[in-house]
Formats: sequence, structure tokens, C-alpha cells
Amino acid sequence: MSKNLHLVIIDPQVDFCDPKGALSVAGADKDMERLATMVDRLAPKLTDIHVTLDSHHLIHVAHPIFWRDTSGKHPDIFTIITASDVETGKWTPSLPSLTKRALAYVKALEKSGRYPLCIWPPHCLIGSPGHSVFPCLFEALKRFEESQFAVVDFVTKGSNLYTEHYSAVRAEIVDPNDPSTQINTVLINTLMEADIIAIAGEAGSHCLANTTRDIVSAFQDDTYVQKIVLLEDATSPVTGFEQFQIDFIKEMTKRGMQLSKTTEFLV
Repeated sequence: MSKNLHLVIIDPQVDFCDPKGALSVAGADKDMERLATMVDRLAPKLTDIHVTLDSHHLIHVAHPIFWRDTSGKHPDIFTIITASDVETGKWTPSLPSLTKRALAYVKALEKSGRYPLCIWPPHCLIGSPGHSVFPCLFEALKRFEESQFAVVDFVTKGSNLYTEHYSAVRAEIVDPNDPSTQINTVLINTLMEADIIAIAGEAGSHCLANTTRDIVSAFQDDTYVQKIVLLEDATSPVTGFEQFQIDFIKEMTKRGMQLSKTTEFLV
């Protein structure tokens, strides 16, 4: 009997994968080349491919334009903004009416314990070239659709202005008025039917890590975790956040996640 095999590819976009991308992840271009080769090799065996797409507006809580200091200057990229910074007025929203909401958000982030608010360069802007899938992988996905008469499942995330959305399953802080920030039950229910879930994409320190964690959390049963296979030669961390990826892999393999390489997976 054939296996129900799902491939989940996290944010394989130009802004992350091209060395000249807005938020380039070192090594991501080679990750995508290896992944594209694997997609071609395994196309007949793949039940479904899910591709997540980071999808932002320029105005976003994690982009510089959203914040300013007492002199009106926007924060530098990679600035960390804490609840204390907002309370003391070190950083305030560019639109003062958003101060109460922004403070509540940063406080909720700190309480969650996952990530502080980090200011990123504007990236994966909706409609921009950087939002598109990295070319070599996009061509492999097209070949999959053509050869298998199948449709790749594209999952967008991140268009809410007021919350970060690293994970494809849910936003960092859910907006009760925005269903797109809430748990993606359609994706979770689909993955629960899989026999094998291969995961790859960018970045292993952030979006891939949190997507995997949230899939595992939604499963609520570690027997499902053993179905997950991380393709470790098809993901890389954001520079400076390498330890996040190391910690994620240790955490998930301890719970049963398997590791493989694109060249060895299902050979």
C-alpha cells in the first residue's frame, strides 16, 4: 500500500532564498536547489505539497516604519523592542493611537516566551518580486503539478499588521477578530491524515521551527510527531540566530521527529 506522503515547504521565497533578498538566509539558495531535485525525484510518491508564503504589508508591527523614537527616527533592523521600551516611550508607534494596542502586543509576546519583538527589514511584501517562490523550486513545483495533475497547496500568512506570523499554523499572538491569525485547522486536519510529513524551508530558526512546534502542539499526541521528518539539508537559520535552530532540532527530535537529507529521504 502506498504511503500518504505530504511535503511541507516553509516560506521558500526570493526575499529569504536569494543572496540579494531583503532578508536573505545564508545557504537558502542551495537548500532550495537540493529540495527542487528531491521534488522531481519523488513527484510520483507525493500525495500533497503544502507551500507557505510569508505575506506582509510595508506597514507592519515588525517593520521599522511602524515605530519611532523621541526624535522621530525609525528603529534600525534587528532592534529588539520590549514592553519596557514602549512603557517608557523609548519606542512608540508612528501612529500614536496604536500605542495601547502595541503595548498589549509586546507584553503578550513576552508572556508567550517564544520570541521578543524583533524589527526586520521589510520583506515578502505582497505583490513584490521578493514575495514569489524561489525560481528553481517554483519550476519543480510546476513540473509536479504537470506530471501528477495535482495542485500545490499555497498557504499565505502574515498579512495582519499587528502580529507576527512566523508559524503557518497560527500567529504569534492571535487576533480574535482575524481568522487568518487563528489555528489553521484545515492544514492540521490534512496533515493528521498523513503517514509521513516531510518539512523543509526557511528559516530553521524561526518560521520552520514555529510551524513544526505548532503542528506538534495541535496534534496533542506524540505518536504523530514520529511521522515528521525534517530535511536538514533544506533549511538554514537566520544569521545570528543559529542557536534557535539547534534548540528546535534538539527539542523536536527528543519528542520523536526524525531527520533526513533530501538525497537520502525515501531512497
